[in-house]
Amino acid sequence: MSAQKFLNFILFFFFTFLSFSQQNQGVTVTGQVIEKSGQTVPFATVVIEKTDLSMISDENGKFIFRNVKPGKHTIKVSAIGFSGFKKSIEVSGTSVNIPIQLNSELQELENVSVMGRSAVDKVNKQAYNVTAVDAKKLHNSTLDLAHALDRVSGVRFREAGGVGSRSELSINGFSGNQIKIFIDGVPMDNFGSSFQINNIPINLADRVEVYKGVVPIWLGGDALGGAVNIVTNSKPRTYVDASYSFGSFNTFKTAINASYTSKSGFTTEINAFQNYSDNNYWVNVETNDLETGKYYPETRVRRFHDNYHNETVIFNIGITGKKYADKLMIGFTAGQNKADIQTGARMVAVFGERYRRGNTLMPTLKYQVKDLFTKGLNVDVTGNFNFGYEQTVDTVNRRYNWFGQYTQNAGPGGEAGRSLYKFKNNNGIATFNATYAIGEHHSLLVNNTFNTFDRKGSDELYPESVTYQQPEKLQKNILAVGYKFDYNQKWSTSLFLKNYDLNTTLTRSYNPSGNWGDVAYMELNNKSSSLGYGGASSYYLKQNLQLKASYEKTYRLPTPNEIFGNPNDNLQGNNNLKPESSNNINVGLSYQTSFNDINALTFDVNGIYRDATDFIRTEFNNNQNKTVTVNQGSVKTKGIDGEIRYSYKKRFTSGINMTYQDIRNMTKYEPEQNYVSYYYKDRVPNIPYLFGNLDGTVFFNDVFKKGNNLSAGYNLLYVHAYYLYWPSRGGSNGKHDIPTQLKHDLNLVYTMANGKYNIALECQNLLDNELMDNFSLQKPSRAFYLKFRYFFNKSNK
Repeated sequence: MSAQKFLNFILFFFFTFLSFSQQNQGVTVTGQVIEKSGQTVPFATVVIEKTDLSMISDENGKFIFRNVKPGKHTIKVSAIGFSGFKKSIEVSGTSVNIPIQLNSELQELENVSVMGRSAVDKVNKQAYNVTAVDAKKLHNSTLDLAHALDRVSGVRFREAGGVGSRSELSINGFSGNQIKIFIDGVPMDNFGSSFQINNIPINLADRVEVYKGVVPIWLGGDALGGAVNIVTNSKPRTYVDASYSFGSFNTFKTAINASYTSKSGFTTEINAFQNYSDNNYWVNVETNDLETGKYYPETRVRRFHDNYHNETVIFNIGITGKKYADKLMIGFTAGQNKADIQTGARMVAVFGERYRRGNTLMPTLKYQVKDLFTKGLNVDVTGNFNFGYEQTVDTVNRRYNWFGQYTQNAGPGGEAGRSLYKFKNNNGIATFNATYAIGEHHSLLVNNTFNTFDRKGSDELYPESVTYQQPEKLQKNILAVGYKFDYNQKWSTSLFLKNYDLNTTLTRSYNPSGNWGDVAYMELNNKSSSLGYGGASSYYLKQNLQLKASYEKTYRLPTPNEIFGNPNDNLQGNNNLKPESSNNINVGLSYQTSFNDINALTFDVNGIYRDATDFIRTEFNNNQNKTVTVNQGSVKTKGIDGEIRYSYKKRFTSGINMTYQDIRNMTKYEPEQNYVSYYYKDRVPNIPYLFGNLDGTVFFNDVFKKGNNLSAGYNLLYVHAYYLYWPSRGGSNGKHDIPTQLKHDLNLVYTMANGKYNIALECQNLLDNELMDNFSLQKPSRAFYLKFRYFFNKSNK
């Protein structure tokens, strides 16, 4: 029996079993779990004793039991870090609401707040190696989501320039498409260039979860080394969050997030944002004066052709809180962007007219329901399809230098290849999640994620070209089943199986006759199927000392852009790419304590081991004007990351994190070679191996007026020098490296009327240090920004 058929059998058996479950008529029991401070307690275990009714509260601490028999019952609630709760209840009528307040077991922490990431430590207590960033504490900053993640241990955000530039995340040595990004559990694979993680304002998120290694199966997809889940505040509410910022390099950003929920459950949501920047920051380059011929080995100039803007609106409308649907929303995402292209893959290539543009036109569907068909069965279905287009415009036959001078070439041409190529990827994603609770301790999980891609392109400069008529299609499906065991909130274990299917359709050119210029195309259909598996476990040695361990055999399927290429990102296609696989092991320890009732300390450390086969990495193409993705036969990674955070009352918080990762090429023999590779056991180039962050914030309460607060913060980013090419290339004076980098940021935030009105002043890269990332592309010089924010929230009852 094949892996696909085996998993389909399990899925069929799972739902056949559920279809025979019977529902009893009864009373609906609802409630919300909160702690003494009023903060909700998510993921608490709620049990009605002497029945088979049990469930986990949602991210807002809410729970609902349907069809409870009338009469007297005892409700029991437990959660990590809180004392047990029991209460006798009388169930009668059609519905009963039970408010529940838990008391912290760590009484000495009552007056201490460990701010920053630990404010969402309930997510961090999962069995997986996960770090949760409390995005709400950054809503007054001008950070986008990507730059907020750059402050998490084990994570590096790497970009090709300023606002809107090409970027990627790296987690413990894996980067780019090896890391999957989700919004509320929905993969962002097809959202288009107008909706990328480095142009989404931080205000869109409630929190951001970073999974470093094993990824829960409810985040469907083929992540190899980790995932980022952007969690928005999906709680039905009426609110407005509007902000505007401006600053250096003629940069302007606007964000508006609002929703309305009526008592009947009718809900509307809108999220809109725009980014604009000239990105004319200073860079240090080598160039020639085209008029005098003088060579400048190192000179400081402004970027002159790097304007970027994007505008995006997300609208949803639907209902919440119904028996047949806890949430049913239909929506539409529309966005557009235009970006000047200043350089190629390296800064030796300078452009002055070339640009790219695109848009996103994407209908969406979200459906969530609890206790579907039977008690304890929760189902979540999502779907979207992007009809948007992407285009690179390159029709001016000039050659520019860094002074903005150019030579005009005769005849038609372009700066990197004459093109008006415009394409639609016609890609969509459908996800299905189901969880079924079997009693208090056991649950089953099923996830299926389906992706479809069908590129259609044309170039009006070459309307008769058959090259653009060739099929470029891809479909992939990831089916996963899992089992979870929880015991008294002290021990949690998850086991899972995943099946990965990939189907691509493309053509390869050949010469049928042998005569010059005779070209024909052969259609190729490639299929592959792989089975992955793994598990994660967490155990509390003490109430404040947690041990985690996880393992998985996982696969990452090549993306359409890696196979077919992407002109907008200077990416050349490689249709010989194979799926990459890896054996991943994570072991972690976390500890929290307090002393003298006013000081709190948290400590986290994680060790990693990765053994990857057919590792997909990016390198220059033969002309070094584009990048291309290739398979590296064997790559092994060993690493460690850790973080220490300290807080004093609610007056001061500080933290430091460091990451070390030893990523080695273990490919002893390159393809078609019978001798040991020259780069055997080399560090994999163009990947940082030692980096970290240091931050500190001081808080002043009731400044000038009660309810007005002031905070002053500092953040330091450190990245150790690393090689641009294989270390074995070149002599001691001929090796190219990316030097050690230090980035200092300062911020002042003044909030008025308990956070209703907010003003923030920021300075990024205070000392104007030279900062570089992929292939020595330079990032912005010193910059100042001012942000105004208005926040209004009305609780719905």
